[in-house]
Amino acid sequence: MEDKITVLAVDDEPYFLELFANRFRRRGIEVLTAQNGKDALEILAAHSVDVVVLDVLMPGMDGIETLKEIKKRHPLMEVIMLTGHSSADMGLKGMRHGAYDYVMKPFRIDDLLGRIQRAHERRRLNLTCAGEQA
Repeated sequence: MEDKITVLAVDDEPYFLELFANRFRRRGIEVLTAQNGKDALEILAAHSVDVVVLDVLMPGMDGIETLKEIKKRHPLMEVIMLTGHSSADMGLKGMRHGAYDYVMKPFRIDDLLGRIQRAHERRRLNLTCAGEQA
């Protein structure tokens, strides 16, 4: 990877976030974490983030609501939805609302890493094109 990728992982399960952060940091990814949609939006307002990995099922503001708000505030942000087998249709719904992709839990680290890298590259290209048009 040419430059370090910063990922915001959003999930209501603290153990999952810790595991996610440890595994991806070992692979050279900078990881920020949030346990809910509101905190995710605050982090996005304060930090430079390349890709958001967002759980669909969370109490309060769920993943779809959070995605809609992210896309409203940060239209070029790439978001990968995390969904369980029983809610695969929610991943597809997320894509209809602008998510880059979705991954079903449990996932393979290398599979998600590849998707994060591709989402990051797409974001870089979109930001470059947007800068040229501005």
